[in-house]
Amino acid sequence: MPRLARLKPFARLKPFTRLKPFARLKPLAPIVALLALVGVLPCAPASAQDSYPSRPIRLVVPFPPGGSSDILGRIVADRYARALGASVVVENKPGGTTQIGTDAVANAPADGYTLLVGAASSFTVLPNLRKLNYSLDSFESIGGVADYVAVMAVRKTLAVKDMKEFIAYARQNPKKLSFGSAGEASAGHVFGGTLARDTGIEVLHVPFRGSVDAVNALVAGDTDFVIDGAATPMIKAGRITPLATFYRVRHPQLPEVPTLKEAGIEITTNKGAGWGVLAPRGTPKAITAKLSETLRKIMADKAVQEEVIRANSIAAWQMPEEFRAGLISDQKMYSELLPAIGVKQN
Repeated sequence: MPRLARLKPFARLKPFTRLKPFARLKPLAPIVALLALVGVLPCAPASAQDSYPSRPIRLVVPFPPGGSSDILGRIVADRYARALGASVVVENKPGGTTQIGTDAVANAPADGYTLLVGAASSFTVLPNLRKLNYSLDSFESIGGVADYVAVMAVRKTLAVKDMKEFIAYARQNPKKLSFGSAGEASAGHVFGGTLARDTGIEVLHVPFRGSVDAVNALVAGDTDFVIDGAATPMIKAGRITPLATFYRVRHPQLPEVPTLKEAGIEITTNKGAGWGVLAPRGTPKAITAKLSETLRKIMADKAVQEEVIRANSIAAWQMPEEFRAGLISDQKMYSELLPAIGVKQN
């Protein structure tokens, strides 16, 4: 029987090889780079722009449902939802002639998940009338989207058929005619006040909570006229009589109605309102840039431009800086115009 090999005692085994300290190891950078190249290492976190939006977006409209601002807001919300692949929910927050809704967005988290369909008057007219908790500096501009096309219409029983007859009648009946608007210092109010001053007529202003209420009051005969794009459906239905469009071109849905200038009337301004989309100040630039570029593409779509007409508006895209500069310029213009037409600070 063969003999087993005799094992050497443990003490005679060679000691373990001593490892070199980490500092002496070769640099790992080339290895890390190689692993990253072949996709072994995890990817870097996605940027805010790439991951946005990851939850529903709230789009605040500072007017009641049914008016031009609401219609426009729902068009923007629908198209944003399609383009961004996320739910965009319209929240109507009326009151204070846009002040309540605008202020709510100014104080919302600056994360891109609360946006405002901002009426130009919120930043051009209101600051000249009252102390506000917000300013244009409280927001990041996403871009301008549309110009408002207002139409002057009178109750069906008022015996006038054009602007010249209306002015003549108003002069013969001072302070007997009243006009409704979407609220104090709204576009309709400013238009009415400017018309009265520049033509020498005296009329009474009746503020409502929104355009729809103002138009309904006219249809019911509670007031005598309005200057509001929301009157368009009732004009088309034959319930009220149109006299003129307060814009540089005719209303796309009412091509037979002349502009104010074509009707032979000149006033200081027929620049009443417009809209843009804004986000709270401090919203990451990557997110505002994505929202702005997406909105630009939305407003360039011919189908969207046709839809915007339903909001008594004309699509008019403005880059963020251009929209902001226009608001600053108009605020100065209104600081001179409003006192002159009797719209005073509250």
